[in-house]
Amino acid sequence: MQPRLMALEEGKDLATTVRTYQPRALPLRVLQFFLVFLVLGLGVSVCSMYMIRFFKVPNAAPVVQSTIVPSCFVELDSTQSWIRPPANLLHIMNDTELLWRASFVPQIKSYPFNRVPKIAFMYLTKGPLPMAPLWERFFKGHKGLYSIYVHAMPSYDANYPPSSVFYRRQIPSQVTEWGRMTMCDAERRLLANALLDISNEWFILLSEACIPLHNFSIVYSYISRSKHSFMGSFDELGPYGRGRYNEKMAPLVNLTNWRKGPQWFEVNRELAVKIIADITYYPKFKDFCRPACYVDEHYFQTMLSIETPHLLANRSLTYVDWSRGGAHPATFGKVDIKEEFFKKIFNSNCLYNNQPSSLCYLFARKFAPSALEPLLELSAKILGF
Repeated sequence: MQPRLMALEEGKDLATTVRTYQPRALPLRVLQFFLVFLVLGLGVSVCSMYMIRFFKVPNAAPVVQSTIVPSCFVELDSTQSWIRPPANLLHIMNDTELLWRASFVPQIKSYPFNRVPKIAFMYLTKGPLPMAPLWERFFKGHKGLYSIYVHAMPSYDANYPPSSVFYRRQIPSQVTEWGRMTMCDAERRLLANALLDISNEWFILLSEACIPLHNFSIVYSYISRSKHSFMGSFDELGPYGRGRYNEKMAPLVNLTNWRKGPQWFEVNRELAVKIIADITYYPKFKDFCRPACYVDEHYFQTMLSIETPHLLANRSLTYVDWSRGGAHPATFGKVDIKEEFFKKIFNSNCLYNNQPSSLCYLFARKFAPSALEPLLELSAKILGF
């Protein structure tokens, strides 16, 4: 009995030994398996990174970049951030910030990218643009050669369809008063917003009552080839010229410097920057040119004739009829729109690049809404578009 008992005890010990050994062997095998799997995974990852970097192998799945944190591979300070036009004209800058931002001027005149110069058409209006259908015809087919900016009363909400060239082209505006500095503020606001687009080279101020007199190709060629900017600036004797001068503007502006001219102008980029960056003449005109001194007829005209007289053609490109007298020019309605009317405008004489020319006006005003229908009927034959 004793040997059997000893055998059983030995078997018990053996069984116990086996049972305690097996649980220890299992984690080791699992650990070995995971180590092999980890090594293989790291090897595949390294090979994939090598192939992507040196052999340009595309990723199998697209990578979605966060809209909050920019990718570290995006060049945030590239020239694209400077040359790209603002996507939304309704910014939140105040006038001080806007004029400061727009006054940035590169000192190197040549551009390190392909630049197609554009004309900025700037509309100073109370509300809607009655002549919009005519302008739509004028701009058709010339995308990339123009920009549009509209300064209307803040209360006006434009409802142009997405297909219109005027869709979302309103800029942040403020109330303007005829003959007061707020009118010049609006013009400077238009210029400043247009200057934010580095491709804008020429800037034309228009009203809701303006129309184009020629097709876009003629207008673009005429302006882009001109050696001068177009702003009427002349020394007018009498109560409506020198009679508006205030001696308190001296010695910065003397009577011999005083100039008058139409409100509507076309200037190049150099003069546009000079206008919006001015802090010297602005206070004088704001304080000492008030009705019956109408500042929009004197401020830019006098300042530029003092600072850059050689760059001015001293005439306007916008035809206006003052022959009927009064404080405002003639307004043309439906009955005025005939071929003879335009022949009178086209029969003009002026200087263009210091040479005699019969092509003197590119735009005209003032046109009543009733003139739109006959203008659309005659535009192809008379206006060329």
